Amino acid sequence: MSQQNLETLLQKTSPVKLLRNSPIGPYVYPVVAPEYTNWRDEQRAWQKTCVLFNQSYHMTDMYVEGPDALKLLSDLGINTFKNFGPNKAKQFIACSPEGYVIGDVILFGLEPNVFNLVGRPSIHNWVQYNAETGGYNAKCTRDERAAAQKGPVVRKTYRYQVQGPNALKVMEKVLGGSVPEVKFFQMAVFTIAGKSVRALRHGMVGQPGFELFGPAADGEAVKDAIVEAGQEFGLRLSGARAYSSNTLESGWIPSPLPAIYTSPKMKAYREWLPENCYEAIGSLGGSFYSENIEDYYLTPYDLGYGPTVKFDHDFVGREALETISKNPKRTKVTLALDSADVMKAMGTMFDKGNRAKFFEFPSAVYSTWPYDKVMKNGKTIGISTWVGYSSNEGRMLTLAILDNEQAQPGNKVTFVWGQQPGTGERPTVESHVQVEIGATVAPVPYVEVAREAYRTT
Repeated sequence: MSQQNLETLLQKTSPVKLLRNSPIGPYVYPVVAPEYTNWRDEQRAWQKTCVLFNQSYHMTDMYVEGPDALKLLSDLGINTFKNFGPNKAKQFIACSPEGYVIGDVILFGLEPNVFNLVGRPSIHNWVQYNAETGGYNAKCTRDERAAAQKGPVVRKTYRYQVQGPNALKVMEKVLGGSVPEVKFFQMAVFTIAGKSVRALRHGMVGQPGFELFGPAADGEAVKDAIVEAGQEFGLRLSGARAYSSNTLESGWIPSPLPAIYTSPKMKAYREWLPENCYEAIGSLGGSFYSENIEDYYLTPYDLGYGPTVKFDHDFVGREALETISKNPKRTKVTLALDSADVMKAMGTMFDKGNRAKFFEFPSAVYSTWPYDKVMKNGKTIGISTWVGYSSNEGRMLTLAILDNEQAQPGNKVTFVWGQQPGTGERPTVESHVQVEIGATVAPVPYVEVAREAYRTT
């Protein structure tokens, strides 16, 4: 245990002050070029032709192996683990003892008793802590994301997604024949450019595709083969700018604040976390403000994960979720921002003073954990947790969580844009004034084809 850890930091200040004053900006997507062509056409490709996402650098990988590996994951995950094993994958979600989300990642079953967790590091930290302190016969091996490495970037695995209406055509050409039938979120082994490649049947924004991964040394050869095969089908490489915005159309919220800062049952975990961990240095920003960090915590039901919660096994947070499940209070939605109001806010960039917060395109997120306020008739009715622009839809969109009675499509609400004054300062956020922007509640996912795909998978 280090002398300084998350718990000792919290003894000196509140969680809200710690995170509001963090100098860190938004979650970064390193190494990959910001744009390969332009982010508008790169967005268009995932709906109209085909796109290749390079996910090799921005996520933490952790391998969990050993006789108790599956039990460890089952004890922490709200998902069912019946029939889960090699060549299968799932979205893995873990909660605090009080039933609030710590995070979510993709869990891959690689071999018997060998699993791979891929995503933001809050889940990896929680799983590793329990593996080391819970008496499990399981070992965790981390492959840190590029942003956490010092010196040359070295990753164990490359990871690509091939997505879009033409994805299967691209795969047929690169494989030199028909694509083997693979069920959704199950895996097969392909051969590309003479390399053995694991392929997860995936989908994004309602379009079919695959997530492909293997040893980092094989990555360039595999990517070159896919790019060459995709030329006649309109394949585009996606840069980091377009990649960070795809969630606006698919509806996945990537940034729940890890609910670990207050639970007495998690004090030992906070003492285990070092002072420079993700949970200590990440930034909390936006127009929603409360001095109580628990007002930022989210349940699986807030995030639309209700169908994922399975009470067929014991897991951390089960008792709390059994109670919460009987009467969830909020619903995940998309907000379509009023274009005239957005343009008015953007127009302040040409004034000498009283400017609105700058809208970065296509993703306007400016903190690790963005929390903006949504209002109706002067009352706060929910939060927005991701905001940006979809060129495909021609709209500024946000992913939001609203009180159930306010979540009906068509409801007119107000989105408050800009940092709450006097609630923390960081060099990545310029001086600005808050503005109110009209918004219309819409379904999630926003894109109809994505909603149809979600209903059938």
